[in-house]
Amino acid sequence: MKLPIIAYGDPVLKKVATDIAPDEYPNIKHLVADMFETMYGAKGVGLAAPQVGMSMRLFVIDATPFSDDEPQLEGFKKVFINARILSETGEEWPFNEGCLSIPEIREDVYRKSDLTISYYDEDWKHHQADFNGLAARIIQHEYDHIEGKLFTDKLSPLRRRLIEKKLNDISKGNISVDYRMKFPAAKKGR
Repeated sequence: MKLPIIAYGDPVLKKVATDIAPDEYPNIKHLVADMFETMYGAKGVGLAAPQVGMSMRLFVIDATPFSDDEPQLEGFKKVFINARILSETGEEWPFNEGCLSIPEIREDVYRKSDLTISYYDEDWKHHQADFNGLAARIIQHEYDHIEGKLFTDKLSPLRRRLIEKKLNDISKGNISVDYRMKFPAAKKGR
């Protein structure tokens, strides 16, 4: 089932998400499937639970669309539960990022090239793994969501001021997207 994506301005996107336990979410695989369906329907490569209104430490990624740039990303599809980034190293490099919760805005964001992360998959198996390049970037972007951060938080104050009207329009629902969204400041009855 495709879930509505929460738009910029909703408090759930700025809240640090909480860990979850297997007994709290016995149907986690169903939620994961819904999140992948939602992400694919919106043509995204990552989606975090806060973006569908759930303040839990869960995100999904499928970096396959970037396999032309990095062939090792073909079929790179993962689920991250209760993730913790243990280290971020390497050179910071810019990449033009976007976000399903902030449609039609793309900005260059600097992130470190390598990371080590601890997480559980949808079968509650623990992993500790190293990622680099675009895989690391997608993970960092989605990880920021469960930490209550958005890519726009990484922009300079000047850059944020320049896109402020667009951000306010997104929050109010004054935007056209081809996927379901919930807008925190939309006028009722529209």
